[in-house]
Amino acid sequence: MISFLVSNWGSILVLLVLAAAVTAIVVKLRRDKKKGRSSCGCGCANCPSHGMCHKK
Repeated sequence: MISFLVSNWGSILVLLVLAAAVTAIVVKLRRDKKKGRSSCGCGCANCPSHGMCHKK
């Protein structure tokens, strides 16, 4: 087990960094959704796809 970790530490480090980045993105998107913010950041007032996101 230790030899596996030692021989693959670079790959494991990259995997951990990528997992942390994806987790941070998902957490940010969930927080923004709870606050009613759009993922594009420009709001919905002048968005041509407004009807697709917010159906009446």
